[in-house]
Amino acid sequence: MPPRLSPLDASFLYLEQPTTPMHVGAVSIVERPPSGFDYDTLVGLVEQRIALVPRYRQKVRHVPANLARPVWVDDVDFDVAYHVRRSALPKPGSDEQLTELVARLMSRPLDPTRPLWEMYLVEGLEGGRSAILTKTHQAMVDGISAIDIGQVILDVAAPETNGDGRARGPGTHPELWMPRPEPTDVELVMGAVAEAVARPGLVVETAVAAAGDAVATVGKVAGGFGQLFSMARTASRRAPGTPLNVDISTQRRFAIARTELEAYRRVRAAHGCTVNDVVLSVVAGALRDWLLSRGEPVRAGSSVRAMVPLSVRGEADVPSSATAGSLGNRVSSFIVDLPVGEPSPVVRLHHVTHAMREHTASAHSVGADTLVRIGGFAPPTLHALGARAASGMSKRIFNLVVTNVPGPQFPLYAAGARMLEMFPVVPLAKGQALAIGLTSYDGGVYYGFNGDRDAMPDVEVLAGLVDEALEELVGTVN
Repeated sequence: MPPRLSPLDASFLYLEQPTTPMHVGAVSIVERPPSGFDYDTLVGLVEQRIALVPRYRQKVRHVPANLARPVWVDDVDFDVAYHVRRSALPKPGSDEQLTELVARLMSRPLDPTRPLWEMYLVEGLEGGRSAILTKTHQAMVDGISAIDIGQVILDVAAPETNGDGRARGPGTHPELWMPRPEPTDVELVMGAVAEAVARPGLVVETAVAAAGDAVATVGKVAGGFGQLFSMARTASRRAPGTPLNVDISTQRRFAIARTELEAYRRVRAAHGCTVNDVVLSVVAGALRDWLLSRGEPVRAGSSVRAMVPLSVRGEADVPSSATAGSLGNRVSSFIVDLPVGEPSPVVRLHHVTHAMREHTASAHSVGADTLVRIGGFAPPTLHALGARAASGMSKRIFNLVVTNVPGPQFPLYAAGARMLEMFPVVPLAKGQALAIGLTSYDGGVYYGFNGDRDAMPDVEVLAGLVDEALEELVGTVN
C-alpha cells in the first residue's frame, strides 16, 4: 500500500480554500555566471537533484468516500518541464515588476492532480540577474522525511566546469526512475478497511478531519496534551482589532525590503538584546508608521499581536556549511504584542526584549510542537511553521505571522549562479491580510510582505518603512 499522508499533512488538503491556498514560496535572486544560466540549466539541475526529494514526483490520491486519509502515489506521467516553468520581465526588469509577477503566480492554487509544486525561472531582471520562484504545498514538506526542493538545488560552492564551460557538480547523471503502478480504487478501499479493522476509530477521525471540523479537532487535541495551559490563557485574550484582520480575497500583493545584518548586530550589542528582538522592534516601528499613514487611531497602549516562530539554537549551533535539512526543527513559537503605540524606538525595543525574555523564562511560552498540534499541523521549515500554526484559530489569537529564519552567512550557488538574495513568501491565514517572512543570508536580512490585494493596496508603503524603522534604532547607538 502506498504511504499515507499523516493527519497533520492531510489537514492542509482539507483546510485549503480559494482564498487560502496552502503553499509556501520563496524568491531567490541569482547572478548569471560566466558559464551561463538559463531555463535548460535549471531543468537539468532539478533533474539531477530530484531523486533527493522523491515526494516531488508523487501526487495525492484520495481514498473513495474518505474511508482513510489520502496516499502518496508515483505520478506515472511526471513531466519535469510542467513543474519547472519560464517567465520573463520586459528589460530592464524592476523590483516592482518582479513582485507583481510573484503576487500573481502565488495567487494561483497548485494543480491537485499533479505533484504539488512549481518552480519558475524569471529572466530579464536589471543587472543581468534572474529570479527563481519556488512554490510548494505545505502537505509535501514535513521537515524530516521531506524537504523543499529549493534547498537541494543549492550548493555551498560554485561547481567546477566542464570543458565547454558549463557548470559541473554532484548528481550530474539523473537516476533512472521507474514509477510504481498506481493503486486502483478497490485496492485503496481494501487498504482503508484493513486499517479500520486494526484501528476502529480511524474512519470517524478521518471523516471529522475531511469535514474541516477544526473545533472538534482542537478539542480532541486539547484533551490529550498537558502543555496547553499557556496557549489557552493566550487564546482567552482576544487579539487587538486592526485593519489586518478582514475577509480576504483570492488575489495577493507582494513587496520586499532589503537591510544589512550588521545594523541589527550593532543595535543588539548596544542594548543587550538579541537580533530577533531588534527584528521585531523594526517590524513594530514599520507597522506603527504604516498605521499612522492610513489615519488609523494609534494610542499609547495600541499593539499588534504577532505569532513568531523562532529558532532556539544559539549562534554556536549554526552549521558551518549548508546541507539539506541542516536547520533542523529546534524552534519555539511565541505570541508577542508589538507596541505600535510607543513612539520611542528604544522603549519599543525594551518592551519587545522584556516580552521575549518573559516568554522564554516562563510558562507563557508555547512550544512550536504544542502550538502547531493545536491547529492540527506539524512544522516543516520555520516559514511553513508560521503558516501552519496560523491556519487554525488565527483570527482570534493574533493579528499576523512574522517568521524569521536564520540562514547561512556565506554564499550559495545554483549550477554556478550565485544566490544574492532570498525573500520568503508566507501564505495568508483565513481572516489575515498580511504575513511577513524574513531571512538573514550572507550579510543581509531580506523581508517578504505577502498581502491581500484588496485589503493591502499599500503593502509597498509598509515595506518601505522597514528601512526607516531600522535607521531609528541604529540612530540610538553611540
